[in-house]
Amino acid sequence: MSTAPSAGPVAPAPFPYKLIATDLDGTLLRSDETVSQRTRDALDAACAAGAAHIVVTGRSVAWTKHIFESLGYDGLAVCGQGAQVYHAGERRLLTSVTLDRQLAGLALSKIEAEIGPLALAASRDGMDGAVLIGPGYRVHEGELPYVPFTDIADVWAAPLTKLYIQHPGLSDDDLARVARRTVGNLVDVVMAGAGVVEILPLGLSKATGLSLAARRLKLKAADTIAFGDMPNDVPMFGWAAHGVAMANAHTELKAVAHEVTASNEDDGIAVVLENLLADTR
Repeated sequence: MSTAPSAGPVAPAPFPYKLIATDLDGTLLRSDETVSQRTRDALDAACAAGAAHIVVTGRSVAWTKHIFESLGYDGLAVCGQGAQVYHAGERRLLTSVTLDRQLAGLALSKIEAEIGPLALAASRDGMDGAVLIGPGYRVHEGELPYVPFTDIADVWAAPLTKLYIQHPGLSDDDLARVARRTVGNLVDVVMAGAGVVEILPLGLSKATGLSLAARRLKLKAADTIAFGDMPNDVPMFGWAAHGVAMANAHTELKAVAHEVTASNEDDGIAVVLENLLADTR
């Protein structure tokens, strides 16, 4: 009786994505600004299987460098809602987009004419760009450095990447909605977290910054899986082949996600990557 030749060892399937894009706050980072060992291991395994990892955050480079150093992260990063592409290993700013200060001032005046005075903060351009905090602006507790100002002229004295606005009576979602309706033809407006509504250059988003960074790696949208938790991640999900919202994500992001995973506190990124890695074995 003839016997069929035995099959040789089956080669593992390739990891399905060449690029893993992760937001920081509420996504990769836990509430104490650390990354769990499980998530580190899953990212390392995915990278060993052929993927590249890019951090994509709303934080400016100045507010992110210490995070990269604590994580030992040395790859490309997209910061400032897409305004800055930064090489963490080389500690070098590769690209930077600034906010037109004249347009920003006009946008502020139009919003205030609609809903009354705003509390204001501003992020200056550059690797060490200061964050200026105006009267009445509510600052999150933590170690992020900022410079108080009382004279609005100080805001316009140097190039900016973005403005932050708060309103005493409106929720973040309502403020973003009104601002977008009022000045959406002049600037972009995003809600990036609790108390964080931002005014950006028109057309700028995490997607535009991520596309620039991906191009440097010779990768594209079809190669990308993205993880996030806030409405400012919506454009990134629209650009990437697969968008994964955390369990703690804003409902606006969950509505456009391809998948919802566990929370940032419960290793949501690792859960997805481990499943993908299991499929390659």
